Amino acid sequence: MSAADWIPLILFLALAGALLLGLPVAFTLAGVALAAAGIGIASGHFDPNYLDAFPSRVFGVMGNETLLAVPLFVFMGVMLERTQLAERLLTAMAALFGGVRGGLAIAVMLVGAVLAASTGIVGATVVTMGLIALPTMLRAGYDPRLACGTICSAGTLGQIIPPSVILVLLGDVLGNAYQKAQLYQGIFAPKSVAVGDLFAGAVLPGLVLVAAYLAWLLLLAWLRPSWAPTLPAAMRPKAGLIEFTGALLPPLLLVLAVLGSILGGIATPTEAAAIGAVGATLLALLSGRLSLKALRETARKTALVTAMVYMILVAATLFSLVFRGYGGDDAVHHWLSGLPGGVIGALLIVNLAVFVLGFLLDFIEITFIVVPLVAPPLLAMGVDPIWLGVMLAINLQTSFLTPPFGCARFYLRGVAPAAIETTAIYRGVVPFIAIQLLVLLALALFPARATWLPTQL
Repeated sequence: MSAADWIPLILFLALAGALLLGLPVAFTLAGVALAAAGIGIASGHFDPNYLDAFPSRVFGVMGNETLLAVPLFVFMGVMLERTQLAERLLTAMAALFGGVRGGLAIAVMLVGAVLAASTGIVGATVVTMGLIALPTMLRAGYDPRLACGTICSAGTLGQIIPPSVILVLLGDVLGNAYQKAQLYQGIFAPKSVAVGDLFAGAVLPGLVLVAAYLAWLLLLAWLRPSWAPTLPAAMRPKAGLIEFTGALLPPLLLVLAVLGSILGGIATPTEAAAIGAVGATLLALLSGRLSLKALRETARKTALVTAMVYMILVAATLFSLVFRGYGGDDAVHHWLSGLPGGVIGALLIVNLAVFVLGFLLDFIEITFIVVPLVAPPLLAMGVDPIWLGVMLAINLQTSFLTPPFGCARFYLRGVAPAAIETTAIYRGVVPFIAIQLLVLLALALFPARATWLPTQL
């Protein structure tokens, strides 16, 4: 290899080192890219014409209709926080399952699944469950490790159960990668990947993951009864059929309106996200918790999250142009194609790399930095884009739990009682990380779990 062949690797390592210093992601991406481009132009190793495409790329990002679903889904989730949906759901579920050994943990997991399908915001779910469910679980005699692990894992379900912001972002990135892969193959009328197809592909794996979590909780309650006792009668909330229906029906109707309209082909993800935003506002209005102040705070939080996502995306676009200018795309393609084991070997290495990077980087950073580099070669090798997207989504979900930067654990640490040791949170999430990896393995062995529903629809 010549010295020029090492430049893409050096560029990527420089970016990783800068990110590990804790610098802002968007400015780090743009700064490393501009510095590398400047050095390359001065030394004659980089063609500045590559940067001419950057303004049109920025306009393309800002005008991308699919990405408009991001602020709308964020608005829907933040607005639903104000309806006290989690509190009412948890009360109803605890009344239903409280008499079963491990029933409170099961209730937390089911509430997490419902919130995942209606709000999809990990931080809000973990914090809310930590404030409401964790003290109750500890008073009922639950082992702190089990209680913390259950809440953290239930909170991360919003990343794989649609509608999910990560699936919207992955769908857009994979759509571009799929078109690029087809151009590699000489197909000049490329097909695309719709976000709705990725939503459909994630439904069954998401349900399988919830079922696996519940099976583990039931097994642990049977093997270690002292870890997951029944909820004492004095602590069980009183909730009849009317209360249970009233707590469960609104979010289910909202999910049906949003996800059903996408899977049924009635609306695009962006249109369905608008339906969800309006529906969440109506629920907040009917619950009596919608005020001008609440609306202003919801809009502000939505703007902050959306600005962060778009800034990272624009900076990642600049980085990808510089990376391509140094021949990085071709280098990654040749490297993955030359791995032993062909497609299987390449998939194994990529998923292992994403899992390891999840220890250090946020899912948005991995989605915008790593996936655009590795997805085109994999798709050019014949990998199904929907299956790859769901695999990556489950893999990225582990980044919320894995140390040292798993943010779900930080959210819980911030609201957990001081008596809960940080090591209890670390140890509590380990079994759930293992379950995620087992589900990922099952999906690798049986791709139809992700591709069957999209083909039927």
